Amino acid sequence: MAKPALIATADVSRIEAPVTIKAYLMCAFASFGGIFFGFDSGYISGVMGMNYFIHLYTGLPIPPADASKEVLKAFALPAWKKSLITSILSAGTFFGALIAGDLADWIGRRTTIIAGCGIFIVGVILQTASTALGLLVAGRLIAGFGVGFVSAIIILYMSEIAPKKVRGAIVSGYQFCITIGILLAACVDYGTQNRLDTGSYRIPIAIQMLWAIILAVGLFLLPESPRYFVKKGNLEMAAKVLTRLRGEPEGSEYIQQELAEIVANHEYELSVIPQSGYFGSWMACFTGGLRKPSSNLRRTILGTSLQMMQQWTGINFIFYFGTTFFQALGTIKNPFLIGLVTTLVNVCSTPLSFWTIERFGRRTIMIVGALGMLICEFIVGIVGVTAGRESQHNDAAVQSQIAFICIYIFFFATTWGPGAWVLIGEIFPLPIRSRGVGLSTASNWLWNCIIAVITPYMVGTEKGEANMGSKVFFVWGSLCTACFVYAYILIPETKGLSLEQVDRMLEETSPRTSAAWVPHTTFAAEMGMTEKGTLATDNIEKVPHVVDHHETTPPAAAVV
Repeated sequence: MAKPALIATADVSRIEAPVTIKAYLMCAFASFGGIFFGFDSGYISGVMGMNYFIHLYTGLPIPPADASKEVLKAFALPAWKKSLITSILSAGTFFGALIAGDLADWIGRRTTIIAGCGIFIVGVILQTASTALGLLVAGRLIAGFGVGFVSAIIILYMSEIAPKKVRGAIVSGYQFCITIGILLAACVDYGTQNRLDTGSYRIPIAIQMLWAIILAVGLFLLPESPRYFVKKGNLEMAAKVLTRLRGEPEGSEYIQQELAEIVANHEYELSVIPQSGYFGSWMACFTGGLRKPSSNLRRTILGTSLQMMQQWTGINFIFYFGTTFFQALGTIKNPFLIGLVTTLVNVCSTPLSFWTIERFGRRTIMIVGALGMLICEFIVGIVGVTAGRESQHNDAAVQSQIAFICIYIFFFATTWGPGAWVLIGEIFPLPIRSRGVGLSTASNWLWNCIIAVITPYMVGTEKGEANMGSKVFFVWGSLCTACFVYAYILIPETKGLSLEQVDRMLEETSPRTSAAWVPHTTFAAEMGMTEKGTLATDNIEKVPHVVDHHETTPPAAAVV
């Protein structure tokens, strides 16, 4: 079947069509996926500190109101149960993210996310029904697969449909929704903590289904990524969904020019590293040398290590184990309330990143954020081993610890929180983008799982456990120092560039010089244009046309 000629351009300012408010809102809705990711991450900390949950899963009697400190400290889940309950979700998400990379190329970005919502709901139902450890763990493992699908591909989907000028802000909206989810979880935990029946933990767990249903229904009404259709060779559908996303009239010259640039870039990447079957497409993620900044190997290492470093900041120690950690310290009267306060700081701080990530750029805020976090972590640790010890009974010192924990959360929420997710959606070329993002997200969940496994033993107070107390912040501070060095040496600046321009920037600069790079040509011009200003026919014909049931658009999502 003959493919239509696409109007191309050599003007770097015209490679993306203008965007309407409606189109912005369509792109922004996808970030809603962060809510159930955040809620799922946030509710477990409070649930593991609830009296009825501890009683049900340990058999220990609930202490009376006048119980001694020794009795209250002994009334807690053992470290191995905390570790298992928390980390099993991350184990599921690790494998879910890897599988999602394949599915996103086979059945589409949007369909993969909807499938993830369905799997997640099954896991939540099992958790809600549980009254014993086995079913709870099984439910969290299955739910983890669903979260892995969504957390990996929602970033890919948003990066591919968002306009370049606000891509960072829109993807940051995903992190903002994560913080809202964590806040909602903290509020629900706070409201059910004193119930002495299964409703204390079942209510927080069951509410998660609502977020998954909203996301699945909303995405069913949104269009597929145009870059997915380019990869599948269906340029007609790519043009239709791009028209809808940008709010332009059908056949618009702007749409043709943007599509021509996507096609030309795809063909350029395929010419550099041809596809060679299923295993070959995975191996393509690891091609090229370490010395070449734009090699797929370097990009894969950058994406996976970036997500590793985000976990090394120690943020999930606060949100996974904050409530039980504050209980164990014995210096804070209402750990549930402090957990709610730290979560509120996280929510209120994140929207600032919408502006800073586009104003100052990804690289700058990641460097500044790591510096701010390491300073706060060391201060919390120093106060904790001096004036903040329980034996000192120094309320002012404890309050200063809480204050610097909140400042630390502010730095994370405005920098590394959204920044790491934004970058992994930008640095991979289209032929390996779904797998690259999947590998990067899997790295996040792998380290999330490792930290969830070891942290209870680091701060546990039982025999054979480290009982580090506030000294654990020296560990997080040291790791944030590593994040600072990493950000300065390895993180490139991608602000204001299209995904195709990011490819060229990585080829021509180093991370430390990337901020000064300016686009100087288009892929369409380099790959060949006709005298009439259209993309050369041989480039269009190189895009294989794939016809399958995944290219059809459901009636409810018909392109308008």
